[in-house]
Amino acid sequence: MARGGDDSALIASARAGSDLAFGRLVDRHAQAARNFARRLAANPADGDDIAQEAFLHAWTRLGDLREPERFRSWLLAIVWRKAREGRRAEARRGRREEAFASMQPSDTGTAGEAAMAAARALAALTVEQRGAIALCLAGGWTHQEAAEILDLPLGSVKSHIARGRARLSELLLGQDR
Repeated sequence: MARGGDDSALIASARAGSDLAFGRLVDRHAQAARNFARRLAANPADGDDIAQEAFLHAWTRLGDLREPERFRSWLLAIVWRKAREGRRAEARRGRREEAFASMQPSDTGTAGEAAMAAARALAALTVEQRGAIALCLAGGWTHQEAAEILDLPLGSVKSHIARGRARLSELLLGQDR
């Protein structure tokens, strides 16, 4: 399924060297790439960096794209790989942020705290679980599309979603599922 319309003409122009055509592809798909990357990253700024890296990679590797009508899926697969490459740095950064947060006074009952709890809970998931949840639950992609983007078997994507939901439930609601 092609999301975001037919990109074939823009891709052909971009392959011929048109910066303008690639700029239009960026405009068309930037929000999807940023949203996915932000869900995978420890914080939104890192997600924006991942998305930017993915677009740079896509520009240099546009000739590798076999199915122009699937540009968005191809791009999100690049975002996924870029996020996985930064996994160790993300883990180190997360440990530093947790240490800092533990030194801060607690302010219970605020919306900010709930958002921070959700971010910490997502960070506690494996990157595969975050990726599957970000695509399917937050992004509206089908399990099959997520499997293609993440380069995982369909059953693995379904397992990552189920385990991720259960872990989020444990962390956020204190429930075992």
